[in-house]
Amino acid sequence: MKAAYINQTGGPEKIIYGDLPEPQPAANQYLVKVAAVDVNPIDLYIRSGAVPAKMRFPYILGSDLAGKIVAAGANAKKFRVGDRVWAIVQAGTFSEFAVVDESWLNPIPEKVGDEEIVAISLVGTTAHLGLFDKAKLKSGEILFVNGGTGGIGSSVVQTAKILGAKIVTTAGSDEKVAAAKKLGADLAINYKTQNVADEVKKFAPDGVNVWWETLREPDFDKTISLLAPRGRMIVMAGRDARPQFPVGPFYSKSCSLFGFVIMNSSADELRAAADDINCWMAAGKLKAQIDRVLPLAQTADAHRLQEESTIKKSGALAGKIVLKP
Repeated sequence: MKAAYINQTGGPEKIIYGDLPEPQPAANQYLVKVAAVDVNPIDLYIRSGAVPAKMRFPYILGSDLAGKIVAAGANAKKFRVGDRVWAIVQAGTFSEFAVVDESWLNPIPEKVGDEEIVAISLVGTTAHLGLFDKAKLKSGEILFVNGGTGGIGSSVVQTAKILGAKIVTTAGSDEKVAAAKKLGADLAINYKTQNVADEVKKFAPDGVNVWWETLREPDFDKTISLLAPRGRMIVMAGRDARPQFPVGPFYSKSCSLFGFVIMNSSADELRAAADDINCWMAAGKLKAQIDRVLPLAQTADAHRLQEESTIKKSGALAGKIVLKP
């Protein structure tokens, strides 16, 4: 089978697109013919070696997939051959075929496409876990998220809207501001032409209840000054960041801070989120933001594009890169 893999960690040039043996499902696994995968920042960190991971080379890249079951292990009973499924797994999805443990798989709703579900899978689940389990966002509360048209940001905006929150977000152009409002933002701020803090204060004079931080270098002084009493902040970016933290204003307002990495979640936690995502996708309440679709053979190019947008902060991407074997 064709796969995108590495034999050592490093830059995108280390990615190989070539032939590897087709995997065989163990007792509690299914063999999935992969229809679509997508690129996530975690893929870059694992590939580069920035995030330590248990690797056996050749190491197939990728952390989520959508596809169709073509074979089942002896003890795998939840799905049948021919069923369409999606999953978030630790590795090994950038290939024509992948084996996935039964506990990680979810059905794909009938009218939802492979590209759409895979583009929402990791970011949508991240938004769900952060807003439900961590921040416990309530209807009527005010939420702020940076980058309301990006992969994570767009999912947070849409999920918060489903929960009945009032949403403030940022974008880097007037076109993206309009797109963020279309997704459900009550206020979208062009951070290149407007003062974000001033605009937030006008919209939320009593403070923001939940602040979802997507920036790699958080400005805690600014953020905490904009939080309401008992405000909650979610941090899920900036692995190497060491910003200053205003302890006094933080604890005197009874605020809370949550560090959040989706890969630490259990199968049961992910499944609860997946059930809601499937319902919302089927109902048209949650929509994937796809920047472009490329063949799996262009995985190295896709990683370069994602690095430019995420790590080098170009903001070139407005949504996910989907790859198709």
